[in-house]
Amino acid sequence: MQDNATEVTAAGIARPAGVGRAAVSNWRRRHADFPGPVGSAGTSPSFAPAEVEGWLRRHGRLAGIPLRERVWQRLAGHPAGPVTALTHAGCVLLLIHDRPPVWLEVSSGSDERLAAMLPAALEQVLTPRLGDANSSGVNTAGTVHSPAVPATREALEPLTAPHLLPSVPLLRAVAGLAAELGARHAFEFLLGRHLDAHPRRYAPTPADLAGLMADLAGAARTVLDPACGTGALLRSAGHGPGRRLYGQDSAPELAALTALRLALHTRAPVHAAAGDTLRADAHPGLRADAVLCHPPFNERDWGHDELAYDPRWEYGLPARTESELAWVQHALARLRDGGTAVLLMPPAAASRRSGRRIRADLLRRGALRAVVALPAGAVPPHGVPLHLWVLRRPAQAPTQPEVLLADAGRFAGEGRGGPDWPGVREAVLDAWHAFDRAGRLDERPGPARSVPVIELLDDDVDLAPARRLPPPAAADGAGRLTDVRGRLDGTLRLAAALTPPPADPAPPAAGRPPLTTVGELARGGALVMRTGGNGGHARVPVLTDHDVLSGTGPSGTLPESDGEAVLTEPGDVVVPVLGGGAVARVIDDATAGAALGRDLVLLRPEPAVLDPWFLAGFLRGTANRRQAGSHASTAARLDVRRLRLPRLAPAEQRRYGARFRALDEFERALGRAGRLGEQLVRGMYDGLADGTIAPD
Repeated sequence: MQDNATEVTAAGIARPAGVGRAAVSNWRRRHADFPGPVGSAGTSPSFAPAEVEGWLRRHGRLAGIPLRERVWQRLAGHPAGPVTALTHAGCVLLLIHDRPPVWLEVSSGSDERLAAMLPAALEQVLTPRLGDANSSGVNTAGTVHSPAVPATREALEPLTAPHLLPSVPLLRAVAGLAAELGARHAFEFLLGRHLDAHPRRYAPTPADLAGLMADLAGAARTVLDPACGTGALLRSAGHGPGRRLYGQDSAPELAALTALRLALHTRAPVHAAAGDTLRADAHPGLRADAVLCHPPFNERDWGHDELAYDPRWEYGLPARTESELAWVQHALARLRDGGTAVLLMPPAAASRRSGRRIRADLLRRGALRAVVALPAGAVPPHGVPLHLWVLRRPAQAPTQPEVLLADAGRFAGEGRGGPDWPGVREAVLDAWHAFDRAGRLDERPGPARSVPVIELLDDDVDLAPARRLPPPAAADGAGRLTDVRGRLDGTLRLAAALTPPPADPAPPAAGRPPLTTVGELARGGALVMRTGGNGGHARVPVLTDHDVLSGTGPSGTLPESDGEAVLTEPGDVVVPVLGGGAVARVIDDATAGAALGRDLVLLRPEPAVLDPWFLAGFLRGTANRRQAGSHASTAARLDVRRLRLPRLAPAEQRRYGARFRALDEFERALGRAGRLGEQLVRGMYDGLADGTIAPD
């Protein structure tokens, strides 16, 4: 219910109550006891969450709210803020996960008793799993001197009875959620909701990318992430016996959340420290088997002046504008000889002139082993194809070194669906493993090749893979274009066959049937109306508004932590509510089962009463959508309940539905023809330009 820590807007009330914002406005007008606003952001009033929750409870509006939503409301509205609440919840979930009898014993009785007994109970799990606040677990020689590597605990403090007492109602609710989902999944749900609520504050690494980076690093007993964020990279690398995980982040709350998240996901010893890694390294003596890092990009204030004589700069002092090369050298300094580091890098780091001397030394000494260009959309910013750098701390100078350059750009997804991660994973790991075994890679036109270091040591030392990779082979060029042309010919013939015949004149206006609205049909039981974007599962594809507008398959994803999803079924009609476009899509067998995304409304007609193609066809009428649209903000929005259609008998509906379905098939054929035509033209331009296609 919470938009921030202390106030909630009408939209925040509507989501967990399962209603629209208009219903909240009606409650305010019709009920004199509805809480008054406590603040205002422009035209959007805000309310005290405790008062709103009390009103909803008195009027029976909370009965249908899922437990996970009620827990989230309590966490987001915590008086000390959502981060403190999430930290307290994570500590209790770790207690429930590791020692459930202890939780059952301390949670019986009053809230005051629970708050008084909880600090000692938490020590029973926090100290063995995360250590005390003053121990690092690493000596100056870089060897681990304790079987349980501890983590700093400053960010978890203070866990005293006075500080825990305001969290007790939340913690009891969290325990109920753990009984429903399990402690691990309960924490992932709450953490995911917190990250989604603050997208500009955090930059999480997507799970697919984290898994790829961990696989590139290979098997490792000791893993470090010096910019750990919420721990996605360490979580991907933390499975398996004998692992030890080290992390550090400048934000204390992220170090704490990382430690709790990893403790719930793995039995590996965890050490997650808070502090500026470049200025105040928490692990100066560590020599890890692997370093995984998604560093902050384009930082000017990374410590250039005060760190000018730091021993980590073996390959040269990074320029003030080259913070990423400082992170690269920090990673190499924390590796054992032969250890591997994988860093996510901006593409500019491969070609900026200010970094060419350091890049050259990394190449000469055999430290930089591979540069992989990821597809656009792999990670924010989605329009920029970021790079992965694979580095290895050299035990000795290599003879005739080569560097792997790979480009996975061809796996970019269409629209907002993200890249084809299975394809990226297979192509990149196949090329890397072959190169790592032999020290070189035979040329694979387009995707990858190994380049002798001497070829890269020019004035620019440009490591961008696209500038060094060969063009696609002729069979992959001219032969593929021949196939595209054949498919285009077939599609054009199909479009011609589907062209609608001349239309007969409509009957006089006086003979037209009476009209009804979608809202009236929903109230009468002829259809069910659902809104999307309320939840999902990581393994369930999500049908987005872009998919509906472009006519493609479901391409979106939702984090596993989200709530219950609305799943599509054959015969459903899906309507986008933003943008003002005339689109309504009937779900077929291929799309059924996808979760409904945000800004979409699903209409599920009763088959005996309402034909889905008849419904979708009339909803697309331009005049119909114009009268149901609104422009209350900068974007046009559609009120689906106001869309109109005629009252017709089922047999007459099916006649209209058949014609609307034929129009839909014709429209799809035209769309395929347009896409194939663009592909053919683009391929011809490329082939003529790179010499794989002769002009005659």
